[in-house]
Amino acid sequence: MSKKLIRFDWAVKKILRHKANFGILAGFLSELLMFDVTIETILESEGNKQYEYDKYNRVDILLRTTQNELVLVEIQNDPEKDYFQRMIYGVSKLVTEYIKEGEPYGTIKKIFSINIVYFELGQGKDYIYEYKGEFVGMHSGKVLLPTPSQKKTYNVEKVSDIFPKYYLLKINNFDDNAKDTLDEWIYFLKNSEIKSTFKAKGLDEARKKLRYEQLSEQDKQTYNRYQENRRIEISVTETAIDIERKQIALKAITKGFDNQTIADITGLSIEFIEILRNDPAAE
Repeated sequence: MSKKLIRFDWAVKKILRHKANFGILAGFLSELLMFDVTIETILESEGNKQYEYDKYNRVDILLRTTQNELVLVEIQNDPEKDYFQRMIYGVSKLVTEYIKEGEPYGTIKKIFSINIVYFELGQGKDYIYEYKGEFVGMHSGKVLLPTPSQKKTYNVEKVSDIFPKYYLLKINNFDDNAKDTLDEWIYFLKNSEIKSTFKAKGLDEARKKLRYEQLSEQDKQTYNRYQENRRIEISVTETAIDIERKQIALKAITKGFDNQTIADITGLSIEFIEILRNDPAAE
């Protein structure tokens, strides 16, 4: 029987930044990116300069691979409407930070932006999204390709190989049915548990090193406080969401929407919407 492990976001914050544990994160990245990743070093990122609210909501880690690529992994728990825009900002900042003044643009590093979110973002039922930026001819419909010289100089096959690559993992959409090794990682990210049958890269090491019992007494206390604060954050967020849903439902009622339409928009039950029609102050 598999044991509960510590949460991945806390592990990123406290454990996976140590070189001895790079293999765990490298395993996850290798499964997601579908090529073997070796981590050279952990770099300072903007997210490390955390504000009070972010301590329990957002964790990120910036690393450089042995192929000189930059990988920004960000984990966020609470909803943020402009998260897509913040993804762009984070990558744009890296582009400018890691090219020296006077250097040719060809020295710009390949950037991977890995975003792990535990809230609904955009409209879509999948749990793994990959942004594939291509230049497509408006008349021909064909994808623009690099010249042979560009391919050789920059070691690329496609123009999109030069541009940042974005991944979005919507963990709460995963149905717990692990069909491949990447799904095994998603299962762990959602449940803090690794089944004995899982074979994905990095998970065997995670199974050994991310056990709660192996934490020092001080780290156990810190982790317990983190978990309690997360529970409080979740409660506050859910209350705020419920209030917003109710307000939307009340506005929809005044505009003459039927109960089913309001339920589809808000996620509230038809029974509760009917109660709101008769008693707008209902909880």
